[in-house]
Amino acid sequence: MRTNGIWTAAAWVISVPLLGSGSVAAQDREYSPGVGTDFPKNVYFGDLHVHTRHSPDAYSAGNKELSADEAYRFARGEEILSSKGLKARLKRPLDFLAVTDHAEYLSANYRFDQKDPAMLNSVVGRRWAEYMAEGEPRRIRGDFAQSILTPDPARHRLPEVLRKEIWLEVAEAADRFNDPGRFTAFSGYEWTSMFDDNNLHRCIIFKNGAAAVTRVLPFSAQHSVDPEDLWAALEGFEETAGVEVLSIPHNGNLSNGLMWDEKTLKGGPLTRAYAETRMRWEPIVEVTQFKGDSETHPILSPTDEFANYERWDTWNIMGSTLTTPEMLPGNHARSALKRGLAFEDLLGVNPYKFGLIGSTDTHTGLSTTTEDNFFGKFAASEPHGDRFQSQMGSRDTWKDWQLGASGLAAVWAEANTRESLFAAMKRKEVYATTGSRIMVRFFGGWDFARDAVSRADYVKVGYGRGVPMGGDLAHAPAGKAPVFMVLALKDPDDANLDRVQIVKGWLDQDRRTREKVYDVALSDGRTVDPKSGKVPPVGSTVDVENASYTNSIGAAELAAVWTDPDFDAAERAFYYARVIEIPKPRWTAHDVDYFGTEAGAHVPMTVQDRAYTSPIWYTP
Repeated sequence: MRTNGIWTAAAWVISVPLLGSGSVAAQDREYSPGVGTDFPKNVYFGDLHVHTRHSPDAYSAGNKELSADEAYRFARGEEILSSKGLKARLKRPLDFLAVTDHAEYLSANYRFDQKDPAMLNSVVGRRWAEYMAEGEPRRIRGDFAQSILTPDPARHRLPEVLRKEIWLEVAEAADRFNDPGRFTAFSGYEWTSMFDDNNLHRCIIFKNGAAAVTRVLPFSAQHSVDPEDLWAALEGFEETAGVEVLSIPHNGNLSNGLMWDEKTLKGGPLTRAYAETRMRWEPIVEVTQFKGDSETHPILSPTDEFANYERWDTWNIMGSTLTTPEMLPGNHARSALKRGLAFEDLLGVNPYKFGLIGSTDTHTGLSTTTEDNFFGKFAASEPHGDRFQSQMGSRDTWKDWQLGASGLAAVWAEANTRESLFAAMKRKEVYATTGSRIMVRFFGGWDFARDAVSRADYVKVGYGRGVPMGGDLAHAPAGKAPVFMVLALKDPDDANLDRVQIVKGWLDQDRRTREKVYDVALSDGRTVDPKSGKVPPVGSTVDVENASYTNSIGAAELAAVWTDPDFDAAERAFYYARVIEIPKPRWTAHDVDYFGTEAGAHVPMTVQDRAYTSPIWYTP
């Protein structure tokens, strides 16, 4: 519910009162304002990328105890003991969660240590027993990487009967915690392709319950590392098992250009069939998580002052190959969206017409995304006094202080159920946040009034006269430019808002892709400087030493109706909203305050969390 302008419920609800007097003739409207409002009125926040002890890397990195049960209980708001024995709890429960443990060696490490006879008597189990007898347990973890980098079913795949038993356990855990209307638990897993050490991971999310989901077994990177083979397998899932399923690519920043490439993994050209297939299975992508942000990059967006956010841009995911500037467009979502416009012009179908979400990729079982409650990525990076010196891998590639407390998937849906949330993801009515629960509405149309967003019934106007995030505009009326309506509300437990921006990408008459960022709503009475085109910084109230700040600057709510001043009806384009918070202490500042440790001048101490809506596309 809304109290004094602030949204306070875990799933914020927008009421839709009667249309304003004089807007519609009495005989043309219903007396009851709820009639004709079957559109989504609720936003739900959750995480679609969570690992537990059943993931080989999570288990070998110290998460020996927390299973899917603990992950779901924590997401629902219960207090849990972390792997390091710390009490952990969310300030507000999540609305939905998917446990997505790696399909490769799913639960094998845990079952091996538990001396499960089926595991011990398998080819893999006997080999691991030899490693232990030789005093080389580290080779078990090496097997996980090798099973993905050089798939060999005879060497690495567990027996089918064991895989069925484990997959049943995964699906039944989701069913146990799924509580329609209150909390949604999805069955899922991660397909962990690392082609040439580059990240092509996907999270596979099922709409259905265990009875249907367990009619199939996960298609893993031990079967194939090529996404096209994965999509073919998903088609087989739907045909043979009667399930609905989606594939959600990881944030692409560690793919060395392969996630949103201009060619297929096999090196062939992108075709219309490829584009249609990719968008059939991958309507949304993860654009932000613990391992960096993939919206854009300063080299790709040199005039965007907010492009330099939580960057991981040095290595691929295995830390084996440096990332070069030429690879960056295939690593970042904004560039991929621009590439999609060019491919649509060439093929007639856009292979990169995706919506945006965030998720964590936590391997602790604990989905924590706020700066003052950050439990790291692995058990070893849970809160402790030496977090600034520890690192994620055996090579000196990523330090734990580089982890970002990100992110969340926000979904506009009719109800908190598998069916409703899944349908919203398929139509791309979703957005990403980097951790806080900013609420954003974003509509596009041709004739929104200048004061439309101020009306009590602005949501009804948005759906009635336009399209929501994830939608399409076409057939521009003569002499008109698209009009966008955006409203953002702060997280009631977090920082005020600095500004709202609309990011535009387009394909010009010379078939060059271009972009521009427009500031459309600003806090504290600031305006855009007409000469520089810039906005004065909002300032900062952060007290780093005490890891505190005040909401004495910024705004609790920002809204705008904005018309594209540079619109050309002949040019393909996309638009998405980006909402920026005021500065606040980063989790690193909270650690310094709590543990009394020294971080070093190279460690960032403040952060400006943000939200990215799914785009609205314009097609001539």
